[in-house]
Amino acid sequence: MWLWYDWRAAAIADDHGSILDDEQWDGFHDQRTIVDRLECIAAGGLTPEAMLLLERFPEAKPRVHGEPDLPDADWPLPDEEAQAAADQAAIAMATMGVAQAAGDPDRRLEHLMRASDEMRSTFITMEARLVEWVGLFLPEARFGQDRSSLGKTVSQAESLEHLSQTLGVPLPPVGPDKPEWKALKEWGLGVSVFRGQLDRLENAIRHLSEIHLPSLSALLGPLLAARLCVEAHGRMRLARLPAGTVQVLGAEKAFFNHLKTGAPPPKHGHIFMHPWISRSPRWVRGKISRTVAAKASIAAKIDAFEGEPWGEEEMRELEQKVEDIREAYPSPPSRRG
Repeated sequence: MWLWYDWRAAAIADDHGSILDDEQWDGFHDQRTIVDRLECIAAGGLTPEAMLLLERFPEAKPRVHGEPDLPDADWPLPDEEAQAAADQAAIAMATMGVAQAAGDPDRRLEHLMRASDEMRSTFITMEARLVEWVGLFLPEARFGQDRSSLGKTVSQAESLEHLSQTLGVPLPPVGPDKPEWKALKEWGLGVSVFRGQLDRLENAIRHLSEIHLPSLSALLGPLLAARLCVEAHGRMRLARLPAGTVQVLGAEKAFFNHLKTGAPPPKHGHIFMHPWISRSPRWVRGKISRTVAAKASIAAKIDAFEGEPWGEEEMRELEQKVEDIREAYPSPPSRRG
């Protein structure tokens, strides 16, 4: 015995397709109610008509209209007027879905992070080109920490002589002519503009991450928290991942290479970016990664289920655990021959 139902009606049929009972709803002029019913079915729920028939025939197997194992029967399908109302409700649902997606912090973080990665890749290439270009005319120039401001320095220089004075290096006997100098200045301006755009993108990531992932941001920093969230395809999915998976997020290629060839498994993925791991001795990075990933997994669950956000106390607690690991293993383990 089968219980068939759609958004408007429900029916009971036997294995031969004979209709034994049915219930129909005629309030389809209310679009909001139709949307509620469609959402209920999408979530796997039963409509009021289906629940009523299931009370009468508890042995019936509920099936939504369109499922392949239903027998052929004269199901009470909607007429043209009812179907038109359902079509309008479906359009309204799609519109609401688009609006909700536009406000989804997971999607917004993903776009910000991908844009930041793409811009950083372009910026690094442009900056390296600028350094080589300036070094061609001023080979004695040493940029060091001033490299980040080189684009602005070049774009504001009136001439190569002015630039050499600013950088504190001698002027070479041969320099660029006016068209080439103009091109060099414009390239420097482009590098400076890209630098500003990249900074603004990262500030936007920090701001959204601290709102969407407050505990994880406090623990790992907002940029790393956002990267883990994007890599896991959302805050809720990140919260459901075990600590071991959080530890190697971003190292998928190395992990699959381990499964395929038997190479050593990766000890860390994106989480390596945290200075507690990257600045630790090589022989304790795996242990610290496991400790940090375990705490990060808990923090992600707190954020996803909107618990009380973590703060300085939890971060100091984890920092102390990291220090304890470093002190417990001050030197690399001896290798037995």
